[in-house]
Amino acid sequence: WSVHVLSWYPGFLPQLREVLVKVVPFLSRPTLPALALPSGQYLFSSNAICRYLFEVNGQECSELCDQWLEWEATVLQSLKAWFDRVAAMNACQSAAQKVLQGKGLQGMKSYMQRQPAPQSSQCRETQPCNSNSAEVPEEGGERVVSEEEMEAAALTWSKGLNTCPPATKKQHPILPQEDKRNVLVTSALPYVNNVPHLGNIIGCVLSADVFSRYGRLRGWNMLFVCGTDEYGTATENKAREEGLTPQQICDKYHAVHSSIYKWFQIDFDYFGRTTTEKQTEIAQDIFWRLHERDFLIEDTVEQLRCENCQRFLADRFVEGICPHCSYPEARGDQCDKCGRLINAVDLREPQCKVCRQTPVIRSSKHLFLDLPKLESQLEQWLEKSTSTGDWTANAKQITRSWLRDGLKPRCITRDLKWGTPVPHADFKEKVFYVWFDAPIGYLSITANYTSEWEKWWKNPHQVELYNFMAKDNVPFHSVVFPCSLLGAQDNYTLVNHLIATEYLNYEDTKFSKSRGVGVFGDMAKDTGIPSDVWRFYLLYVRPEGQDSAFSWADMALKNNSELLNNLGNFINRAGMFVTKFFEGCVPVMELQEEDKKLLALVSWELQQYIQLMDKIKIRDALKHILNISRHGNQYIQVNEPWKKIKGGDSERQRAGTVTGVSVNIACLLSVMLFPYMPAVSQTIRDQLNAPPSCINTMLEGNGTFVCSLSAGHRIGAVSPLFQKLEADQIEALKKKFGGQQRSVCGDGEPSGPGESQAGEKVRALKAQKAEKAVITAEVAKLLDLKKQLALAEGKNPEPAPQKGKKK
Repeated sequence: WSVHVLSWYPGFLPQLREVLVKVVPFLSRPTLPALALPSGQYLFSSNAICRYLFEVNGQECSELCDQWLEWEATVLQSLKAWFDRVAAMNACQSAAQKVLQGKGLQGMKSYMQRQPAPQSSQCRETQPCNSNSAEVPEEGGERVVSEEEMEAAALTWSKGLNTCPPATKKQHPILPQEDKRNVLVTSALPYVNNVPHLGNIIGCVLSADVFSRYGRLRGWNMLFVCGTDEYGTATENKAREEGLTPQQICDKYHAVHSSIYKWFQIDFDYFGRTTTEKQTEIAQDIFWRLHERDFLIEDTVEQLRCENCQRFLADRFVEGICPHCSYPEARGDQCDKCGRLINAVDLREPQCKVCRQTPVIRSSKHLFLDLPKLESQLEQWLEKSTSTGDWTANAKQITRSWLRDGLKPRCITRDLKWGTPVPHADFKEKVFYVWFDAPIGYLSITANYTSEWEKWWKNPHQVELYNFMAKDNVPFHSVVFPCSLLGAQDNYTLVNHLIATEYLNYEDTKFSKSRGVGVFGDMAKDTGIPSDVWRFYLLYVRPEGQDSAFSWADMALKNNSELLNNLGNFINRAGMFVTKFFEGCVPVMELQEEDKKLLALVSWELQQYIQLMDKIKIRDALKHILNISRHGNQYIQVNEPWKKIKGGDSERQRAGTVTGVSVNIACLLSVMLFPYMPAVSQTIRDQLNAPPSCINTMLEGNGTFVCSLSAGHRIGAVSPLFQKLEADQIEALKKKFGGQQRSVCGDGEPSGPGESQAGEKVRALKAQKAEKAVITAEVAKLLDLKKQLALAEGKNPEPAPQKGKKK
């Protein structure tokens, strides 16, 4: 093996030639590697030599070793041969000379630092692409900027806004246009009676909102639709708990959702709902088209029925032990731990989630979507969509796992009352299963927005469809729903880009409304923290490649360091210098090499931002905004305009240039921030009195950093953008949302303070080792309060019997 490796170095070949001729006398030329055996035979394979040496030393060749040896023989050797062939080509040698310029590896390093961040699939799917590439140090500290980059940046800067078209407001209804990139964006429909927590918000609507805002800045023709998913057992149960009809429950909580998203500044073009006539019309049309084309089959299934509740249980209202991984809290349709799909009857030790009783198995006839019959069509479509579109790594992986296991018929009907009715005479007592029905809500919501909805949903050659969701929704959007549309054979628009986040946890645990753990959408506005700050932090920790966690301490840190001390500090200083030193008017700017270098650095960061946002790497793109303000702060600190303004004419001119360049960078930042922090973006532009056309100029092409605030431009009143989050404020919020509060009706109103106080008193008495009689009396009070709370929540006040405990 050593001889083989040394053979890669030409200087060893003369010596090796002599050795090899002596060892293998019949060789006419060196052949590496070579090993003479005591038997007089020879081995010429590195793998065979390694195996022989293992055996001689009394060691066994492990499976892992076998894999490495196979890789060496099949990949490494062919790769070396390929490199040798390419290196010998004249074109390759010429290109290497041009890049390296006689400087060897140092020349390659300088060249690579000037290139845009790579957008390989590995980079996109495993880690942030930016890696702070702009800050990769040469010996001098920061990224090397070439003369060509500086001159190009200065030339772009000088063009200004003169030829730029003004920004236009949206004209409804938005319809596809011939000369535009037409982008249809959906976010997974939130279930109506679940108040969304921060993880729900970042996984679906907020991510989709950021991309939609960005697309409009890029000049794309965007339509962003969403709505509440309102059918199913959960709605029926909620209605029973609150003494309302299912429709009244839907009306109530649809308003709650709308209010939450409005506060978070989610800019839907239309936010609808699934309890509409259009939903029934379109769902039943797709059903009949599938039926006519023999993609539906009948079968009798065993279902879980709760005799106590007198109803068949929807999958999500059954909980038990996963038959695959033994996770104890698996739902009746899917296990959150292993991700495998489950038939509810296969759960071990199932329980009704409403009353905690053990359900029984009953038979019922249902309709199934024949997924195996559609599998070949699905695979052909997936091959094209996943190879040409931007699918997140987890979306691809989850979809592949479904196909690897083989598709099975999927039930599309349920024994419920509240749902879209099945129009077939033999199934008139049934409704469509939510995962057949709910995705059709995208179509019906669009149909309620415009009567010309088919121009979006039956126009695959002109429309690009982006779906945003958390990873648990992937199979229904990548397999079940596309199969429904493929089987309907009506030229439907299928998803081109499927963007799935991982999970956002709360501190070191999961969000839980019932336990009062975590911040839910209706609570965020009561914290006193602006919605833009919430948006910023959720996007900063967006779970793009792996699960992430919301942390109060980290939120305070990011607010105080990134927003207040970095971004806000730079923008405020730039504006204040204009106001204080130049009477509110942008001064004349005479660019020097240092200024051009900064323009080139900022332009490079802008290009990275655009590349990442185009690929929906929202979290990574945000880091480039913060990099720009860091460059700006450093630029101001080095040039000290507050000192130079007091000097002679040349120094005052220098102070003017630094101030003018800085305030223009602040204007650029306002544009780049718009998808993330729309209110802050508008505030910055108002303070700078920025021209309206700047909002859609900077993101043209690969990025266009122009001088948008020319000399003589008068800015407005400047004031701080952010407030510090104090430690005591954060500690109080952490305590408030750490499981202390309870919720009665699930709408965010705190309740049960008596129970909380009683619990604290019992714990205190135990800690003080008080008399048993005193503790017993307080425990009785606590249990009584728990019963009262249970009754208020519509639950059984008697605790469920604990298995395995001796009486």
